[in-house]
Order: sequence, then structure tokens, then C-alpha cells
Amino acid sequence: MSSTPSSTSVLGRIPVRDVRPAVECGRRPAKAVTGETFQVTATVFREGHDAVAANVVLTDPEGRPGPWTPMHELAPGSDRWGAEVTPDAPGRWTYHVEAWSDPVATWRHTACIKVPAGIDAGLVLEEGTALLERAAGAVPRGPERDTVLAAAEVVGDDSLQVMTRLAAALTPEVDAVLARYPLRELVTASDAMPLL
Repeated sequence: MSSTPSSTSVLGRIPVRDVRPAVECGRRPAKAVTGETFQVTATVFREGHDAVAANVVLTDPEGRPGPWTPMHELAPGSDRWGAEVTPDAPGRWTYHVEAWSDPVATWRHTACIKVPAGIDAGLVLEEGTALLERAAGAVPRGPERDTVLAAAEVVGDDSLQVMTRLAAALTPEVDAVLARYPLRELVTASDAMPLL
């Protein structure tokens, strides 16, 4: 049996496998056209019930990584994730996929079940406060950080009704900030894939 390493099968706590496009398992560069968008896909999964998320990072010919592009699950329950990216200059690029545990999404899922049912609501909201405060630490100082900290303050205010407290963590404004600055744990990155 061949033991040829595959640059698309990095195994970590959150495996990233079958990164595409790939030519000869990443030994030769995939090809793209400058300014045209193409899709990067990967299989991303983890054990247990915790939420997972992924992104793609393009690195330009000078070796500068660009901002990461969030990936979305292509079909619910498929473990197949994808994102569209666009190289904006000719040359030899690389790209890689990063996957991570998403503790905020995990907490939100649990809280949306337990709090309305009255199951450990105080404890769940206390955990949410701590998690939002941690997440705010990754957001640059300014109005976006203030949005997350204000939500954490409301979630932690036990003088309010539990559903009011939960609603503060689920606003579109908080969602938007945490989409830009997610709290990432157990990050696993694929090998860099060549792109010409």
C-alpha cells in the first residue's frame, strides 16, 4: 500500500479533508483566471455535537495571506463546506482551509433549547455571558466590541426575564460582529494548495 502523503487530508481535532480544487492531490497547481471567482470546497467534521465552522485563506504570490473567507455548509448534514474566492493578480498563489470549533454557535444552540424550556436557564445564561465576554476580546476596540459587551451585560443581568436575556445574544447586530470576528477554538488548517 502506498504511503504517499496527501496534502488534502490533514487530520487534527477537527479534520479537514478532500480540499478542492486539487490537481494530483495538490502536487500540481490548480488553475484560475485573474479576477474570476472559483469555489474552494472541503470536508470538515468533528466528533460530538459541538458546532464547527471553516474558512478559506488565499495567499498571494508575494506570500501575503489575505483576509479569510467564511465557508458555508453546502448541504445540511453533508460535512461538505464551500466558499467562493477571487485571486486578483497573476502569479503563483496558494490557499488553505481552516476549520475550528465554534463555541458561540454551540452555546446558542443549547441556550435556544434549554432557556425556553426552563432547564438550567440561569447557568446557561451565565455561561453565555462569559462566552460573549471572551468573544468581545477578539473584536477590535470600538462600536463592534461595545455591541458584544452590551449583549454580554444584558445576558448576565439576572434582574431581567430569561427570554429577554437570551434575545440580547441573538440579535442581528451581535451576529454580524461575531461573523467577522468569530471565537475560534481547536483550529486545524489544511496544507497549502498551489494555485496558478
